[in-house]
Formats: sequence, C-alpha cells, structure tokens
Amino acid sequence: MDDRLMYRREFFIGGRWTAPDGDEVLPVVSPSTEEVVGQVPLATEADADRAVAAAREAFDEGPWPRMSPAERADVLAEAAAVLRKREGDIAGVVVDEMGIAISQAPRAQGMVSTVFSYYADLIRTFGFEREVVDGARAGLVTQEPVGVVAGIVPWNAPVTLAAWKAAPALAAGCTIVLKPPPEAPLSNFVLAEALAEAGVPEGVVSVVPAGREVGEHLVRSPGVDKVAFTGSTAAGKRIMSLCGEQVKRVSLELGGKSAAIVLDDADLGTVLPALVHGGMHLSGQVCGAHTRVLVPRSRYAEAVDAAAAAAAHIAVGDPHDPATVVGPLVAERQRARVEGYIASALGDGARAAAGGGRPAHLPRGWYVEPTILADVDNSMRVAREEIFGPVLCLIPYADEDEAVRIADDSPYGLSGGVWSADPARGVRIAKRVRTGSIAVNGTYPPFPLVPFGGFKQSGLGRELGPEGLTAFLEPRSIGLPPALVAGGAGA
Repeated sequence: MDDRLMYRREFFIGGRWTAPDGDEVLPVVSPSTEEVVGQVPLATEADADRAVAAAREAFDEGPWPRMSPAERADVLAEAAAVLRKREGDIAGVVVDEMGIAISQAPRAQGMVSTVFSYYADLIRTFGFEREVVDGARAGLVTQEPVGVVAGIVPWNAPVTLAAWKAAPALAAGCTIVLKPPPEAPLSNFVLAEALAEAGVPEGVVSVVPAGREVGEHLVRSPGVDKVAFTGSTAAGKRIMSLCGEQVKRVSLELGGKSAAIVLDDADLGTVLPALVHGGMHLSGQVCGAHTRVLVPRSRYAEAVDAAAAAAAHIAVGDPHDPATVVGPLVAERQRARVEGYIASALGDGARAAAGGGRPAHLPRGWYVEPTILADVDNSMRVAREEIFGPVLCLIPYADEDEAVRIADDSPYGLSGGVWSADPARGVRIAKRVRTGSIAVNGTYPPFPLVPFGGFKQSGLGRELGPEGLTAFLEPRSIGLPPALVAGGAGA
C-alpha cells in the first residue's frame, strides 16, 4: 500500500491534520507476516480533549446542526460518492492492518458508501417536526440532534462500523469523535479524508486512534453527550456503567453466540457448506457469525461430515491472494484465545471433525485452521462464549421446540438463522427465536434499510435503518399558542 496511507504522523482533529500532543507511536504489524507495515501516533488524553473541544464548538456554534436536512443530505451524498472512489484504498489498508482476505474486503467494507447514501436519502423526507393538536391544546414536536458523539469502533470492520455511527450521527446534525482501535488504526483516516473532501465543516469530525485508557477518558468527558460503541460485551458493560454515572446517552452493539437452526427438511449438502463459508468470513471475527449450528439428531453424523468436508476445502493463506478465504487472526493474543477455546472444547468431550490447529504450510502469521467441533453440548464453554475465530460448533437437537430452546439458551441475542426447504416454515421458526436479526435460508441482514442490534447481552439500541437515525435524536415538545396552530387565526 501507499506509504501515505500506512504511515501517519498526524491526527485528524476538528477537520484539520494536527500534530499529536505526545510522542508515542504505534507500529502497525501485519497479521500475515508479523512485520511492521505502518505506523500511527497514539492519542493521549490531551488529544482526545482537543477533539472533543472541537466537536463541542462545532455543535454549539457551528453551521452543521443549523443546516437544513436537505443541506446536510447534499454533503452526505457527496461523501458517498467520494467514498466509492476510495474503496480500493480502504480495502488495501484493512488487508494490511488487520489481515482481512482481499477477496472479502470489498464485501466487508461494502456498507460504507451505501450507508451514507441511505441516510442522505432518508433525511430528505424524514419528519424532523410534527404539529399535534388536542382540542384547545397544541404542540410542536421536534427531533433535535443529541450533540457530541464519541464513536468507538472495533478492529474487525473498522471503517464499516465507523460509518454505521458517523453517517446517522451526521445526518441528525451531531458532531462526532471517532476512536479507532490500536489493532486497526489507519483505515478510518481514509474516511476522514473523504468527509473533508465532501464538505463536512471543520470541527464536525475527528479521528484519534487510541488505547483503552484514552477511550475511557473519552467516554467520561463531560463534553460528550452520547457514546456509540461496538465491541465486546465486557467492554460494553464498563462503558454503560460510566455513562450511567452521567446519565449519558449510550448505544451498544456487543457480542454474539448466534445459532443457525438447520431443519430436518434442509438439503445438508448445500446448507452446511454455506454455513461453514459464512462462519469463516473475516476469519470468523464477526460478532454476528452463526457459530452454533443446530442440526437434527437424526441427521447429525451426515451434517458433521458435510461441515468437515466443507472446512477442509477452504483456502487458508496470504490475505493478499484473491484465492484466500481465511486469512490470519488480527493478533497473536487473538490466536492464543481461539486456541484456548478449542483446547477447552476438547477437554470437555468435544472432538475436532476438521481443523483444530495451525496450518502447517503457514509458519508465519497468526493463523488457525477452519475448525469444526462435533459432539458439542450447549452447556460447554465453547458454546456459551464468543470465540471470534474460524470455529463452528455443531449441536444436535430432537425437534423444533428443542432447537428454539437451545438457540435461546444463551446470554446473547444478536443474530441467527433458519434453514428449511419450506421458506414459510423457516419464517415461522425464525419468529420464535429471541434475537435481533435472523436470516431465513441465507437472506441475511444487515443492509442499510433495516435495523441491526441485539437482545440481552448483545447490546442496547440499533444501528442502520430509521432506528439508526433516531438513536442520535432527542424529541422536544414546544407548546404552541393558538394563533400559531396550523389553520388557526394568525397561522
């Protein structure tokens, strides 16, 4: 990749490239080669404070919240156009900084420009004001931007998940400070460049890569009105508690342990390979991955064989190779975590029907083989906790009722799926599962028009769809004198 994109010496604060307050730099290490491929300054608390101050001033005094929705929509539409031109840059950076396979990079980042287009279109017709009349009483209900937003994004899809926050926040009239993670700190600068080129005013957007301590400082900042976070449930609980101290608005998209229910009429020879390939997207580092595959006990052996065969044929290797499906995990500690879960499963009585170790042909890089775990019981740790790696658990069930019970027997409720030869039957089962999104026969959310988020410990609030916009709005009621009521005297 271009060194200009991989070696950054400044932050994007308040719409300007700004020298860091401190001198600590973060080397960006390729997960596939274990070599340094980039560098970025690491933000201090002072850098975060400068970004919040710029966002605060831009919200309290600047033009962005005071523009009409149509004016903001024009800027967001232009941002979408610029981002479409920069898709190659974004894909190239994320391949190097977090190891996503280049074959998947366009799909993984495919909801960047489109989400800006969606919110540009939505706010042209969205009802930001409505008048209500009840006899002699009347009121005007307005939808006001929540204020300064701290958008904290994870490393598995850093630009996509930043866009899911920035696009609706900007559409609402908010200003935003984005904190990318240390594991993938570079790609969000391309987003910042695109927004500046599109005409987003100074102060409205900042990008400050930082670690957990500065992230917590950002959450605590009295200048921040709302925190929008995607990441682990453990981190989400901490952020929620900090926001609770200040009664600060918060939305959380957290972990998952989603179940795919394969019904007894499904074609296992087609369905299992689809599930295996889907579970290996981003090397399994996807919060909504269907990592618990529930199959009829009567067809369990057949399902295990089909899944193992599919996993054995998945290409694992250099993420720059277009033939690669599964690249490395993001960091050495992440590989150790995944290997620990596999060892735990084997110790609990599960068996590796495929994979379970490191690819022998890849001595460098943080790789784990595509792994299928059989003989898994839903009470095992490997079925309860989010692994975040290329590992699927196959769990048998007796009938539909037990399948739904197993699917719901989880602290999470983010995603899921149902597979059936009868689509109507699939939808009936899908409606019974307590989860935020569920696919029938692979027709999979999310896409910009529908909300995405979780039940239970998978989070609070929703991103995307109209719900993603209202998450950044506060309703306000204004009592109207009779003379101002539509149709009344003096109106």
